[in-house]
Parts: sequence; structure tokens; C-alpha cells
Amino acid sequence: MSQALVWLPADHRFLGEEGDQTPFLVLGDKYARAVKLGANAQPVLFPLAEAEQIPALLRVVDGVLLTGSPSNVHPSHFDQDVADPSLPLDPQRDALTLALVRACVASGVPLLGICRGFQEINVALGGSLEQTVHARAGQLDHRAPVGVSVDEAYGPAHEVRFVPGSAFAQWAGGDTARVNSLHGQGIAQLATGLRALGHAPDGLVEALEIEGAQTFAYAVQWHPEWRCLDNPFYSAILGAFGQACKRRQAARLAAGRLVT
Repeated sequence: MSQALVWLPADHRFLGEEGDQTPFLVLGDKYARAVKLGANAQPVLFPLAEAEQIPALLRVVDGVLLTGSPSNVHPSHFDQDVADPSLPLDPQRDALTLALVRACVASGVPLLGICRGFQEINVALGGSLEQTVHARAGQLDHRAPVGVSVDEAYGPAHEVRFVPGSAFAQWAGGDTARVNSLHGQGIAQLATGLRALGHAPDGLVEALEIEGAQTFAYAVQWHPEWRCLDNPFYSAILGAFGQACKRRQAARLAAGRLVT
């Protein structure tokens, strides 16, 4: 059997020198490699996919990984104004991914959210975000450190404590793990139907599951895609996602044979 197919949404960005920028559809290499190597699946893109195409496209894939991104979910989706106009937004991605979350839940498609993807799941299901976590009293500064190498930026930043017996505790091999931290926003109000499975030392939700989901439906605020094969915990998350995608692929192909 061929590798399962995992859909990753593209970011919409303008790239190039200031005053001479052109639009690009962008997917970070680290996410594609994490799917290919960590989940043992084939990453696929559907450039310019629109929300009305989601049902048809989900019928030909075996999972969805919502990636992180430099952009933030537009706060209008949780009834707030933009707190910092200098930070990038991506309304075209919002229009696709918020609908995609709901469709994955309804259709039983394996779903893994990372960083922005974690926040998209919460917003799509009715939750809200804190746009400036670092400015809130008693909160850590979860943003990436400035002036360090990429390896340092993605290095362990703080501990996350997991619900004992949860999937994350099993993948981590214990109730705590140290993770990286490169985000400015975080969950304010957790959506109904989501269960927090991991918290940072300041209480910020860092890991969640969609309660009652038909299949794998988890999300994390940190970046397990970064060199996932070098980190047993991160590798376990991607591996479990890949196994769920493989199971969906087998069921999808079997159903196709029955129809023909």
C-alpha cells in the first residue's frame, strides 16, 4: 500500500524586496518533512483550495496537518479588534482552515494542529485567543528569543504538564516534558468540545484534544515538527498521527473497491 496522503494548507504571503513584492503560496519545509519522515505519509497541497471544495478534497486524503505560520488568525473570528497591526494576518488561510477544522471533525478525518493550527482549531470551534500573552499579568513570554540561532530558538523553553494517562503523557513517557516556544498568541477561552491535556507553568493551554472525535484529533501550541526524529516525544506524536492516517487510507481504499 502506498503512503497515506496528508493535506497541509499553504500560507498566502507577499515575498521579495519592499516595494517589489509578489504573492506566493508557502509551505514550510519542516512541516512537509515531518509528515514524510515522522508520520511516514505523503504531504500534499491543494493551492488556492476554497472552503466549498473541502468535502470533495477530504474524500481523497487521509489526514490534515494544520501548520504553524508567521501569520495570526484574524481576531474578527473571535469578536476582537487587531491588537498589533504590525503583525501579519492571512485571511485567505482563515477562510479555508476554519471551515476545514469543522469538516475534519464531522467527517472523521485525522487532524493534527501545530501552533497556528492549534489556535485555528480553538477558534473554529468557538473559542477565543489572547493576542498578546506576554502582556498579560502572570504570563510567561512565549515568543521566540531574539538574536539566537535557529537551533537555539527551537530548543526546549519550558515544561508542559500533561493530564495523567492522556495520550500526551503516553507519548512523552511521563506527565511532563520540555518543549520549545515560539508563539505570541495563545488560548484565552477554550472552545466547548475541546479538552486541555497540557499546560505551561503559567497555566496557558499547550495541548488539547477534540472530545468525542471519531479518530486522531489533537493539537499542540509548540513545534513537534522541528527535527522530530531527534526527539522521541515529538516523534511519537507524529507517528501516532501517521498511524491514524494509515488506518483511514485502508478504510478509504476498501470503500472504493466496494463501490467499483
